Amino acid sequence: MIKNAIYPGSFDPFTNGHLDIVKKAAALFDQVYIVIGVNANKRRSFGSAKMAAAIEETLREQAITNAQVLVHDGLVAEYAKDQGIGYMIRGLRNNMDYNYEENIAEVNKLIAPQLEYVYFRAENVAVSSSMVKELHSYGMDVKAYVPGPVYRIL
Repeated sequence: MIKNAIYPGSFDPFTNGHLDIVKKAAALFDQVYIVIGVNANKRRSFGSAKMAAAIEETLREQAITNAQVLVHDGLVAEYAKDQGIGYMIRGLRNNMDYNYEENIAEVNKLIAPQLEYVYFRAENVAVSSSMVKELHSYGMDVKAYVPGPVYRIL
């Protein structure tokens, strides 16, 4: 039986922490769908199409062949249900992330009861998209926190 997983997020921008989670998920699942969620109420700092292309380039550079990137503007749980995806991947940095994710998981389980959540422990708990954006806005070099293809579009 094929085990597919979905890893949703804004990935604004995609960080080395996100890449670490993708590597862990790709080692366990047959196919990993990295889904850039589009929220009409939020303004992105970096375009979703450019970010998707940078993530795809990162996957090629890392030789991760069982992951693909897509942009989706609907409910992620509904997409997972429609595509027959059984697992939702999330990265956790701390107990606040866990509590936040568990609340979202409860809602998603109402939409897609088949979804099983798989949490991966983040290796570098200080790295986040928010941190990268803030450092970048102050002119700091963020090369150490994002994959090369992402750095090039920043």
